Amino acid sequence: MESPLVSIIIPTFNSGKFIFETIRSVQNQTYVNWEIILVDDCSTDETVAIISRCTQEDKRIQMLELAVNSGTGVARNAALASAKGKYIAFLDADDLWKPNKLEVQIKFMQANNLSFTFSFYDCIDEEGKPLNKRLEAPINLSYRQLFYCNYIGNLTGIYDVNYFGKIPISAIRKRQDWMLWLTVLKKIKIAHPVPESLAYYRVRDNSISTSKLDLINYNFAVYRKFHGFSFLSAVVCMELFLFTQLLIKPNYIKAIRP
Repeated sequence: MESPLVSIIIPTFNSGKFIFETIRSVQNQTYVNWEIILVDDCSTDETVAIISRCTQEDKRIQMLELAVNSGTGVARNAALASAKGKYIAFLDADDLWKPNKLEVQIKFMQANNLSFTFSFYDCIDEEGKPLNKRLEAPINLSYRQLFYCNYIGNLTGIYDVNYFGKIPISAIRKRQDWMLWLTVLKKIKIAHPVPESLAYYRVRDNSISTSKLDLINYNFAVYRKFHGFSFLSAVVCMELFLFTQLLIKPNYIKAIRP
């Protein structure tokens, strides 16, 4: 198997509690040809100091710092501009990868001639304890399915720059990952996940996804601002989104034994 360079984009903001563990989960990968590009969005805690120590110890890690707090979309675009890899991967500053994540996923992409893929993932709590829950996705995920529900965990997505080029991230402050995957699927029509869990998503007490009202507002903004729909069309889309979120997506949330 060829081992092309994978560029891993990690935006940070006051991520001092988790960022070392996140970086370490990449350093522990069985696939070693990678670079991490961390972009700090004006943190006021020890995030920058922790990352600086990591960059000194491992030359595959680099850090950029934004002059003004601008949101994760701007941070990811700054990292994207510096990325040198054939593959672009994403990881948030509080999530973790399993040690074989890159090896399994790159092999899957190469064996199946895929320009994009993602995987299932497990959930952990703020302290890293298992929540015994796994999020899966349709094996043949269509654009229409993704349009009404984001089945793709941002911490698992990888795309091939040779096929897509570098895809700009929306400057809208929330749900940029969903908009990115919609852009990807609009081109390839169908996406295929690695049918196993390769990462850990940290469910935090103050997480955006813990607020149902925020979820509705941010997703409504995607239909209005990203897709450019009228207010009424966006309302109809939100009704279908909520139907999918409440009645269909739960079928892909699996209990796992401790």
